[in-house]
Amino acid sequence: MKKLIIYLFFIILLIFLLPIIFTNNIEEVGVEQSEERPYDYGSLSTIKLLHTEAKNIEELGLDEYLYGVLSAEIPATYDEEALKAQAIVARTYTIYQVKTRDNHENADICDSFLCCQAWMSKENRFARWEDGKENEYWYKILDAVNSTKGKYITYLDEPINALFHSNSGGMTEIPINVWGGEYPYFQVVETSGEDIYSSYKSEVEISKDEIIQKMIEKYSGFKINFSAPDCIKILELNESNRVKKIQIGNTVVSGVEARNIFGLKSANFKTEISNNTIKFSVIGYGHGVGLSQSGSDALAKSGMNCSEIIKHYYKNVEISE
Repeated sequence: MKKLIIYLFFIILLIFLLPIIFTNNIEEVGVEQSEERPYDYGSLSTIKLLHTEAKNIEELGLDEYLYGVLSAEIPATYDEEALKAQAIVARTYTIYQVKTRDNHENADICDSFLCCQAWMSKENRFARWEDGKENEYWYKILDAVNSTKGKYITYLDEPINALFHSNSGGMTEIPINVWGGEYPYFQVVETSGEDIYSSYKSEVEISKDEIIQKMIEKYSGFKINFSAPDCIKILELNESNRVKKIQIGNTVVSGVEARNIFGLKSANFKTEISNNTIKFSVIGYGHGVGLSQSGSDALAKSGMNCSEIIKHYYKNVEISE
């Protein structure tokens, strides 16, 4: 009887342990395959990345480079489909830049978001992520890049200029209102759900003296009478509800220019004069063109997959491979 009890005990123990053993093995194999499975991008298989601070060039595989882009550009807490959409967008942006631009001597692309895409090493990313979450977040990024290997966005069989930003404030922008130029796949599109993200709203308060100083730096003949009721007045909005023209004192500037002069997160803003300061209440974060990262997360949480998210933000495009 005692032997029978011991025998039954070991059978029950095996029943509980075997699924755990096999699950762990499957996960380990999946991670290993995910990291090592190569994809032939032809002449783009190796990317020469310029590190702008160190001023050295590092050669990386295209998808290996994208691990660092996603690490720097999008929160790893976002939904897996939003991360996959970002991976396809970042891959497309890289291909487009390498094929159409030649502004980095001996390099294909740089690690500055002011010029190309932000990029961060695994070590630096781990140092900034929440303690205990590093591996979970890293494997989410690996999976987003590796599960979309080879995929990029095309319009009329050519890779698009896949621009993206943090938060559209509920409505995206078209390039002509930011830099000039037109692309048929960029249109004003709406996305609900972006208002729950921290990047949706911001405020900037600037003293009247600082307003004068910043404007004179750009416009030497600038003058303003703060006692006049319309000394700062928004003159025109564009179709995405961003400021198209604003009059500040005796000078009219574009909303994009005002954003740059006063360090605002978006050209979608309102102003309020109070005592000795001017408050800018801002909606959204970034230029607003192309994919909104927080918008893509909201769409993913509503049930959209990465392809549907991409086709929401870029019109009449295909996902090619």
